[in-house]
Amino acid sequence: MLKLTPILLLIAYMAVMWFFSAWRLKQELNQKSTPLKHPRLSPMLKRLGDAMDLPPVSAHIYEIEPVNGLAAPDGRIFLTRGFIRKLDACEVTPEELASVVAHELGHVAHGHARRRMIDFAGQNAIRLALAGILGRFLPGIGAWIATMVASAVAARLSRQDEFEADRFASALMIRAGLGTEPQKSLFRKLDRLAGGRVAGAPVWLLSHPPTDRRIAAIEAQEKRWSNR
Repeated sequence: MLKLTPILLLIAYMAVMWFFSAWRLKQELNQKSTPLKHPRLSPMLKRLGDAMDLPPVSAHIYEIEPVNGLAAPDGRIFLTRGFIRKLDACEVTPEELASVVAHELGHVAHGHARRRMIDFAGQNAIRLALAGILGRFLPGIGAWIATMVASAVAARLSRQDEFEADRFASALMIRAGLGTEPQKSLFRKLDRLAGGRVAGAPVWLLSHPPTDRRIAAIEAQEKRWSNR
């Protein structure tokens, strides 16, 4: 039994981290969000819902300024206030923001939001375990190497999730009669709109694949679909 103690402690640690992270994120979103009711976006949410034979998609505004969207572990979809400001300033179109909502729906459909919370706990567990082992052999840099390894694992999983959500969004946008051009045009604007990596923004809001790769993947999918 004593041999299993470290493993059991690690599992318990991951469980505690998952529940705490999920609780903290839910509290943050509850306190800083309002239902999304926008005259230019509501018709887009209805079209997305109709394309899935469902009621209009429900979304919320997350009251932070960095431009982004996110899917919470409980399945709720959020656009940041910064994104809504860009819409009101006519820097993005309702169709482009519909593609963001479709993308976040892809994360929900694939279970990414819940899994990312588990990945976050797992990343911390990997970092701590490696830091303890490497710290004995590489004093001073063992913890740094452990952090790099854990971050690399999380980044790879995040990129895979983004491509899967992009594919879902493309299919949904096409079915809604909006096409993929709003999705691609928004990608071309994102670097400028976001203004680089905004200080203080959560890392999980910023970990996305390069824009050119995402656009190329969508165009490759379109070719495959058109050949069927």
